[in-house]
Amino acid sequence: MATIKSLDDLTRIRKEVLEKRKAKAAAGQIEVIVGMGTCGIAAGARDTMKAILEDIQNNNRVGIVVKQTGCIGLCEKEPIVQVVIGNQPMVNYGKVTPGVARQILADHVADGKVVQNHVILL
Repeated sequence: MATIKSLDDLTRIRKEVLEKRKAKAAAGQIEVIVGMGTCGIAAGARDTMKAILEDIQNNNRVGIVVKQTGCIGLCEKEPIVQVVIGNQPMVNYGKVTPGVARQILADHVADGKVVQNHVILL
């Protein structure tokens, strides 16, 4: 990262970051975030993550960034998967088994239909 030596540098960097954020939202980039804290892993998050990655590859899904995060704070709802599409509100899913993960990718990510019976409120 460039060193900030003046207010002009800071203004330029801020403008670049905002441009990247706007481009991401405009492109409709999709993020799938899997809770991989110890509680998530104990509940099966590794299998869920594996199913998500395999589904993306097997179905040639593009424009999806898969990320992992630590504990989200609702251990009883693990594995938790969050889906963010462009600038739409984040949708949080709980008790996401590999089968549910594939359903989320097919219904929500591909078709835009939220899988209501697995939505949780954070």
